[in-house]
Amino acid sequence: MGDNYSLRSYNNEQPNKLRLLIMLHNIGANESSKALTIKQISEWTRMEAPELEVQLNKLIELGYAQHFRSEEIDKYHLTIDGIRKVLSLYS
Repeated sequence: MGDNYSLRSYNNEQPNKLRLLIMLHNIGANESSKALTIKQISEWTRMEAPELEVQLNKLIELGYAQHFRSEEIDKYHLTIDGIRKVLSLYS
């Protein structure tokens, strides 16, 4: 990897679900009171809604994210396992 290897290039190589997991953590969607809508997540991540939904569903299947409905609006946030997964990447 050498000295030219940076976190930026590492992030560009990550699968979308891992990138999304990190982004959700970084923007603070880590509990139900801080859950975000697809539109809000899309604005932060610059991912298109259809791809975002696919990746969010993968995170939900892995137990890293959770979905719920509040006032007829779908919202998403990380689970404790999702937070642990992100933190393990930095250790």
